Amino acid sequence: MRSSNPVFSRRGFSRDNGYAGFNTAPQAGYAQGNPYAQGDQYAQGGNPYAQNPYATNPYAQQDTQYGAPQAPATTGRMTMDDVVVRSATTLGVVVLGAVLAWAVLPVSPGSYGLAIGSALIAFVLAMVQSFKRTPSPALILGYAAFEGVFLGVISEMYNSAWSGAPFQAVLGTMAVSGATLLVYKAGWIRVTARYARIGMAIAIAFVVVMAVNLLLVAFGVAGDGGLRSMGPLGAVVGIIAILIGAFFLTLDFKQIEDGIAYGAPRNEAWLAAFGLTMTLVWIYLEMLRLVAIFSSND
Repeated sequence: MRSSNPVFSRRGFSRDNGYAGFNTAPQAGYAQGNPYAQGDQYAQGGNPYAQNPYATNPYAQQDTQYGAPQAPATTGRMTMDDVVVRSATTLGVVVLGAVLAWAVLPVSPGSYGLAIGSALIAFVLAMVQSFKRTPSPALILGYAAFEGVFLGVISEMYNSAWSGAPFQAVLGTMAVSGATLLVYKAGWIRVTARYARIGMAIAIAFVVVMAVNLLLVAFGVAGDGGLRSMGPLGAVVGIIAILIGAFFLTLDFKQIEDGIAYGAPRNEAWLAAFGLTMTLVWIYLEMLRLVAIFSSND
């Protein structure tokens, strides 16, 4: 599950000749379908975690007494509980950092500078983790802490200008996340290789356009924020950004399902928590801006 980018890569998807893990079911000897089938010292054949010559279940173990496949041993393998606990821990650190920053730091230029510095440190930590072959809880929790400080200062700034905006943004983030999970679990969205490619292309194009817009605004070519204005155009762009965040959530959900189904190591749950946290931060920030735009137009 190695990622090369903290925003656009989802570990377990990209492989040598396409997107692994899509439209495949766990079965014996499935090097093509298993996103964890490379680079493990225990790998033999197609499945690095549990060779099974006896049944279509790649994790079943042969019963030496009766000759029947047994349920696989789950020791050391990622489970949904692992993902929930580590995600809650990571998000908890983000919330704690945000609350402390809100309570301690006043709304001032100095606080804004600290917020920018925290955001840059969080970005660097995220990049370092993304290029590591194994998850580092220290890096992930460090990212969460600095990201929390940034969110706390920004949220306090928005709240001073638009009272209640952070609370509404939190509710909006929860609504988008819950709706995306519901749609995903209901099977209304199927995360296939084609779906991932199209979605990633749109996301990359969006960020490139936003980067160009930022440069135009910085050099005075585009006024009033350009595409990120506080008017109707800015609202449309914000909605598109939130939809892209929902797309990333579906990739996160697929990553988690694949990790559990293919018997990923337990420490990979930290990567699932890392991806979910970054996606939720993305959605929250866009929701915060969208709430401010709608509040300004009232």
